[in-house]
Amino acid sequence: MQDFNPTGADRLFVDTAGWMALADSGDRAHASTKRVRDNTLHDGGVLITTDFVVDETLTLIRMRLGLQAAARWWAQVDASSRIGWERIDPARAEKARAWFFGWADKSFSFTDCTSFVVMNELGITRALTTDRHFRQAGFESLPADDQR
Repeated sequence: MQDFNPTGADRLFVDTAGWMALADSGDRAHASTKRVRDNTLHDGGVLITTDFVVDETLTLIRMRLGLQAAARWWAQVDASSRIGWERIDPARAEKARAWFFGWADKSFSFTDCTSFVVMNELGITRALTTDRHFRQAGFESLPADDQR
């Protein structure tokens, strides 16, 4: 994965639920999530994710699909020049803490909050995810028909 902040390109944030739907052909959102990803890349866009999301995704793929599937996912994602990997540094973690404790009526995970911070900082408004929390936080979630 690359550390970069593309300018002028269509950027789509990819959350753990989005990566999972892409990795698991049995996921009900697999086909629609794959279509959104493929259309984004075909149109010259890039995918953005974070080290926290990668951590969650690797663990979840291993638990649900096995270690081999996690290794295949890592190899594919790591080799891509069309994926930007943002790191959660102490400043971003502090901003995420404010989101986490500031929304008492929501069940956002801390990782969700770090994603919201990165999306806001980079001006990204769309996320590839089936996690309803992104819509609750004011972002557009794609694919829209597969929200959980």
